[in-house]
Amino acid sequence: MFDFMGRRNWFFLLSAVIIGAGLIVLAIFGLRLGIDFTGGSMLEVRLSEQAQPAEIKSVYAAAGYPEARVQTTGDATFIVRTRDIASAEKEAIKAALGGRFGEVTELRFEVVGPVVGGELTSKAVIAVAAACVMILLYLWWAFRQVDQAYRYGACAIIALAHDVLVVLGVWAILGRVLGFELDALFVTAILTVVGYSVHDTIVVFDRIRENFGRFPGESFERVVNFSVNQTLDRSLNTSLTVIFTLAALLLLGGVTIREFVLVLLIGTATGTYSSVFTASTTLVVWENGQLGRLFRRLTFRSAASQEAGT
Repeated sequence: MFDFMGRRNWFFLLSAVIIGAGLIVLAIFGLRLGIDFTGGSMLEVRLSEQAQPAEIKSVYAAAGYPEARVQTTGDATFIVRTRDIASAEKEAIKAALGGRFGEVTELRFEVVGPVVGGELTSKAVIAVAAACVMILLYLWWAFRQVDQAYRYGACAIIALAHDVLVVLGVWAILGRVLGFELDALFVTAILTVVGYSVHDTIVVFDRIRENFGRFPGESFERVVNFSVNQTLDRSLNTSLTVIFTLAALLLLGGVTIREFVLVLLIGTATGTYSSVFTASTTLVVWENGQLGRLFRRLTFRSAASQEAGT
């Protein structure tokens, strides 16, 4: 039986490094927001001749849109996202594309205003916050027969926040390196990750609750460690089936869902990790009183630094 709880500090350190790197990139560069949040236009066209995304981008740059983001879906079909384009400018760009690549067929054209983007941003934040509150209340109720049941809900929320921060940090890095943007599908993927993360955590917590009844004389840490080892195979098998499916979609699926699938893939892997190495270990740390000691230590240091400053 592997001693997960005895090595919890290493798991905390790994999470801190990953989240810290992501937060640094977020603080310096932020996230690349797509037109769903900032407002803009999206044009999907099919050309009669083959072309490269760089060539399409050069046409947009010549028309005054150097920030255009071009994706190809195959068969000379391209999706171009940029800031808002007037109808006359769109026709001029299509004419320029036709002059270089033959006949141009417009498949789709969408415009999102900045007001809609701001409303979507606020609704996304509210949706994630509401999901966290409901999960906390549900777990508090579901584990009401266990002493200090609120800790299970709180630890599940901590693991959930861990997963969201990891995904946001990784996405900020990928946005800086590969130009990935945050759009409405990203929010959908985040909410899916939230649900999956809590689902896996509940399985582990439920086994912990069962084993407390079976082994009343054992220490809290040993029961949690035994429960994690019991559920490890199930968690890994369930997650791997999802990961393999998402990997297939990532490699073979269309370009329009590729970033959405990548967020789900990162979130699934992170959710599996956090249910074992974050939620359960945090529960043990809390039970041992280490969270309280850490809080008092940080509070004392903060007060000391303020007194030194005055």
